Amino acid sequence: MSQPTGYLRFIRENLPFLGAGALLSFLSSFGQTFFISIFGGEIREAYGLTNGDWGLIYMIGTGASAIIMVFAGGLADRFRVRTLGIVVILMLASACLFMAFNAVAALLPFVIFALRFTGQGMTTHVATVAMSRWFIATRGRALAVAAFGFMIGEATLPLTMVWLKSFIDWRTLWVGFAVFCVLACFVLYRLLRLERTPQSMANATQSTGMYGKHWTRRDALRHPLFWVMIPAVMSFSGFGTAFWFHQAHFAEIKGWSHLALVSVFPLGTLALSLSTIGYGWAIDRVGAVRLLPFYLIPLIAAFVLHWYAPSLVWTALAVILMGMAGGGQSTLLNACWAEFYGTKHIGSIKSAAAALMVLGSAIGPGLSGWLIDRGVGFEVQQLGYAAVFACAALILIVPTRNAHRALAAAA
Repeated sequence: MSQPTGYLRFIRENLPFLGAGALLSFLSSFGQTFFISIFGGEIREAYGLTNGDWGLIYMIGTGASAIIMVFAGGLADRFRVRTLGIVVILMLASACLFMAFNAVAALLPFVIFALRFTGQGMTTHVATVAMSRWFIATRGRALAVAAFGFMIGEATLPLTMVWLKSFIDWRTLWVGFAVFCVLACFVLYRLLRLERTPQSMANATQSTGMYGKHWTRRDALRHPLFWVMIPAVMSFSGFGTAFWFHQAHFAEIKGWSHLALVSVFPLGTLALSLSTIGYGWAIDRVGAVRLLPFYLIPLIAAFVLHWYAPSLVWTALAVILMGMAGGGQSTLLNACWAEFYGTKHIGSIKSAAAALMVLGSAIGPGLSGWLIDRGVGFEVQQLGYAAVFACAALILIVPTRNAHRALAAAA
C-alpha cells in the first residue's frame, strides 16, 4: 500500500480521535508565541513597553506556566480528554478574555501565564498524550495527523490576523477567539463521546519502555537520557520562540514590512506539514530513536540564513528549513518519550518535558529582548542560536544509540 493511501485509510478509520487531537492542536494556537507575537506591537504601544520589557513580561508569565505544568500535566493520566480537554479549552477562552479586557500593565504577566499555560502548555499536552496513549503501532502517524491542527493555525492565522487588525481593534479580536474556543468545546465532546478512561485503556493497551519496564516520572528523571534530550527540547522551543516573538522587530531591522515577512510563513508551514507526514511514516517503520539525532540539522542552517538574509527570499528559505525541523519536533520527541519510558505514566513524564519546553520558550524571548536592549543585534543572535542547535544535536548521538540497544533487548 502506498504511503498516501495508507495515511488516508488510517485517518478514515480513526477520524473521531484524530480529529479531536487536531482540534486541540489548532486551539493551542491562541496560546502559542507565533500567535501572541502578532499582537506584540499593539501590546507594547498600549502599555508603553520596550522590546526588553515585553520580553521580560513574556518570560515571567511563561516561566510560571512551566512550573505549574509539572504538577498539572499528570492529570492527563487520570481524566478523559473530553473532560480535561474541555476544561482546559474553557480556561483558554477565559485567558483570551483576560487579554481583551486587561487595562493594567502590571497584570500582563498573569495574562501571559494564563494564555501560555492553557494554550501552549495544557492544550498541546493533552493532545499529544492522547495520541501517544491511544495509538501504539501507529503512534507516529497519529502524532503527525494531530499536529496538522497546529500547522493549519500557523499557516492561516498570522496572515489573517495581520489583515484583520487593519480594520478590527485587536482587543475585539481576542473576544472573538474566546467565543471560538467555547464553540469548539461542543465539537470536542461530540468527537469523543465513545472515549474510554485512561485507566481502562492502560489495562488493555499500555506499552512498556526500555528494559521492558513501566517507567514512572521519578524513574525517568533519574535516568540520564531524559536530561540529554533537554537541550534539544529547550533550544528549539526557546530560540524558535524568540524568532516568532520578535518577528516584527526582525522585519524592521531587515527593512521589510511585517505583512511581507508573515507572507512567507505559509511556506514554512507547508514544509512542516510535509516533514510531519514523513516523520510520522518513518517513526512507525524505523523508530523515533534512530531519527532523533538528525532532526535539528535543518535548524542550524536556518538560523545562519536568518543572520545572513539580504533579502526576503533567504528568510523564506530559512523558514522552510525551520518547518522541516518542526516536523521532527512535533512527532519525534513525543514518540520518544513513549518509546523510552512506556505509556502507563506518559502524562506525568511528558509533563516534566513539556514544562522544560515551556521554560525554554520563556527564556528565549526574555533573553533575546534583553540582548536587543543592550545593543546585541537580533540578526547577530541568530548565529549563537545555530551553535546551540549544533551542540544539542551532537550530544544526542551516543545516548540514543545506547537507548536503541536497550529497546531492542527488551523486544
